[in-house]
Amino acid sequence: MFSANGISCAYGESTVLRNVNMDIKKGQVIALMGRNGVGKTTFLKTIMGKMKLRSGSFHFNTENISHWKSEKRAQAGIGYVPQGRDIFPYLTVKENLILGLEARGKSEKDLPGDIYKIFPDLKKILNRKGGDLSGGQQQQLAIARILVTEPKMILLDEPTEGIQPSIVQQIENTIRMIKEQGNISILLVEQYMEFALRLADVCYIMERGEITYQSNVSDLSRDDVKIRLAI
Repeated sequence: MFSANGISCAYGESTVLRNVNMDIKKGQVIALMGRNGVGKTTFLKTIMGKMKLRSGSFHFNTENISHWKSEKRAQAGIGYVPQGRDIFPYLTVKENLILGLEARGKSEKDLPGDIYKIFPDLKKILNRKGGDLSGGQQQQLAIARILVTEPKMILLDEPTEGIQPSIVQQIENTIRMIKEQGNISILLVEQYMEFALRLADVCYIMERGEITYQSNVSDLSRDDVKIRLAI
């Protein structure tokens, strides 16, 4: 479904990503881990077209999307839930969801009812403003807003950061449910190792902008991963 081929990216003269390669199959969950500041978020932003490539290419469903604008990538089915959620604080929960639909050229009547089965807490607070929600509720809303657009691939950046344990479990259950459906791929950037490895099919570790480790989760050594994350 998706491939990154020799991706390099820089902030000014400072190279942040160096020859990054990654393949994601339909329905897979890929965990991208690494210490803070190694380039994981930059990689997601580059996939979304928010950062300019220095070299390399992205292919999505066989098309070269390397020079597509961010909006076109989103319309093609790449959903992005950034660190910090980026919900609209002065809009209600329902209005945030509707805006997600409008990004795909749809309207309120297309809002899928099963989104409230996935996140039942949202149904109780539809008229509350996004800025009044807890961190966990905002994270649920951010994921729900992407799901209503019926994406083919979701980029999730640190979904457990600053979230209470009960909501972390709900988010884990949601990602597992998406995975079981088998038609949406997920690239998960996550610091919480056990959370990531419980969900992922393949694990990548990034150090100083490079992929230094790759393994199927079924084959990897957790001790090896811990050592690499602690370096």
